[in-house]
Amino acid sequence: MSIAVMILGNSGSGKSTSLRNLDPAHTMLIQCIKKPLPFKAAGWKVRANMKDEGNVIQTDDPSTIEMIMRKSPHEIVVIDDYQAVMVNALMSRSSEKGYEKFTDIAKSAWNIFNAAGSLAPNRRVYIMAHPNTDDFGNVRMKTVGKMVDQTLVPEGFFTIVLRTEIINGNYMFSTQTNGQDCCKSPLGMFDEKHINNDLAYVDAQIY
Repeated sequence: MSIAVMILGNSGSGKSTSLRNLDPAHTMLIQCIKKPLPFKAAGWKVRANMKDEGNVIQTDDPSTIEMIMRKSPHEIVVIDDYQAVMVNALMSRSSEKGYEKFTDIAKSAWNIFNAAGSLAPNRRVYIMAHPNTDDFGNVRMKTVGKMVDQTLVPEGFFTIVLRTEIINGNYMFSTQTNGQDCCKSPLGMFDEKHINNDLAYVDAQIY
């Protein structure tokens, strides 16, 4: 059974930058939004097509994302900006009436979250997304509204949920809940409540 980790953070809070110390030879990056990496990216190469060489694939198609997770030979898979998959699916079907599109969006996410935790035991999957804060101050993964939220609880698929925080100018991951967010990690995995936003360090504690 693979280890699936959710990383929550607002734009510019250090999610993508946290990849900087991962070895690209062992990492497959799926970018749901096409954008340059925010660090010197030697060894990170975007594939022009699925048969091309490279460890970065840009797609927002949930079926393709699931296929890449299952078939990629890389030990580490990172899915960056997953909420874009949901938003793009919703916008592409904005003219449709009824609730079926929300059910389909939730089902696609359910498939991906389940797949993330059911790969080979030596594999790790990191899914990055934006957070949403409700009227009561509770923080969870941002989806596309209440109709999806009533069907799907993304955080429930993960034993590790980290959230980006900027503390005194330092970019950090929160490893445990503050009482209102969904951060969590196994007892003893991290010595501190806040750690540097370094996925290579996180991965070393997991594997």
